[in-house]
Amino acid sequence: MTTTDRGTGGGTGCGRFGDGAVPLGSSRHRNDPTGLYRELRRDHGAVAPVLLEGGLPAWLVLGYRELHQVTNDPALFSRDSGLWNQWDRVPADWPMAPMIGRDQPSVLYTVGEQHRERAGMISEALEAVDPFVLKRYAEEFADELIDEFCAEGRTEIISQYAKLLPVRVLARIYGFPDEEGPAIVKALNDLADGSEEALAGQRFLAESVATLLREKHVVGGQDVVSRMLRDHRGFTDTEVAEDLMVMMVAGHQPTADWIGNSLRLMLTDDRFAASLSGGRHSVSEAMNEVLWEDAPTQNVAGRWATRDTSLGTRHIKAGDMLLLGIAGANYDPQVRTDSSTLTGGNNAYFSFGHGEHRCPFPAQEIAEIVARAGIEVLLDRLPDIDLAGPADSLTWRQSPWQRGLAELPVFFTPTPAYGPAD
Repeated sequence: MTTTDRGTGGGTGCGRFGDGAVPLGSSRHRNDPTGLYRELRRDHGAVAPVLLEGGLPAWLVLGYRELHQVTNDPALFSRDSGLWNQWDRVPADWPMAPMIGRDQPSVLYTVGEQHRERAGMISEALEAVDPFVLKRYAEEFADELIDEFCAEGRTEIISQYAKLLPVRVLARIYGFPDEEGPAIVKALNDLADGSEEALAGQRFLAESVATLLREKHVVGGQDVVSRMLRDHRGFTDTEVAEDLMVMMVAGHQPTADWIGNSLRLMLTDDRFAASLSGGRHSVSEAMNEVLWEDAPTQNVAGRWATRDTSLGTRHIKAGDMLLLGIAGANYDPQVRTDSSTLTGGNNAYFSFGHGEHRCPFPAQEIAEIVARAGIEVLLDRLPDIDLAGPADSLTWRQSPWQRGLAELPVFFTPTPAYGPAD
């Protein structure tokens, strides 16, 4: 393949990817993703040319039907990132490397029967988590976190609550000591955001997981990691470690953003204002609406074409990267004829992925239990919670992959802490 075919040219997006390729992670992408996806669909159709960090080209799949096609055809659109025809242009310190993956033996990048075996191990280990115990853990940690700020009358929900709760719960059910949560959450956030600290976060997480595996080999238990190590299919420690890192990244940050995005919706949208403290039903509606309108996972890297093919109106070359435009597909006007209405119980969104590489169903249940418990406990404890500033002053984190608030400042009537449980 020639340089022109690859669509390079000093990172300008020229060649067959076109001069209109848009950088992902730009301020426009952060502040108005819906408008950006609408313009990309208008100008380029269901498959749009985009640029990753460093000017590396990729295709963003925005069409609902096209995304369904890509995720349902692993033979043509493989999860094997080693197929990418741009690896010779990727610098050693590329901050997006942890989210793309090369030579990473995790379940994300395996294919065929090997993937099905690995995914089965993960699903079985997660399925054994008791949902009632999980909810109790989530409520317990939620109360502890709220105790830290409830007497102050104000707080910043993202950094002081949403970003701390999921990892505390996951750390316990996976088998980590509770006190390791704060350091792990920083590493996970750095990795997921693709920041300058992404590689350092990946290294720290790998070291923490390796230490945990050594300890669980000596003293096992009924936690998720111990069940993975006991799996009869004989996976290596390296495979278990890689899969655990994937589970932590996929389980923590999107759940934290699900909490933050749902609370933002309930605090800013008139449709929820009257029922903010009025019961569980409004929480469920808000969480479902977020999965359509502000899905925590906006884009996923990705799939790689195993041969030359066509998708939408685009000619895709072998080795091209296709990014799964989850948010863009959720907004596809061909399936969302009226995006202004409440989505109710409609769960045909792509927010958990699709096909054999979608988020395992037990993992979806865990995320929903943790997020819902976190929101409900907060509203129960602080029933008059409100924004500490205008809604249009809220800002979103800069990430090409995730959709989450940088901050959510709130105020409320000060209340006493519950204190340690008896």
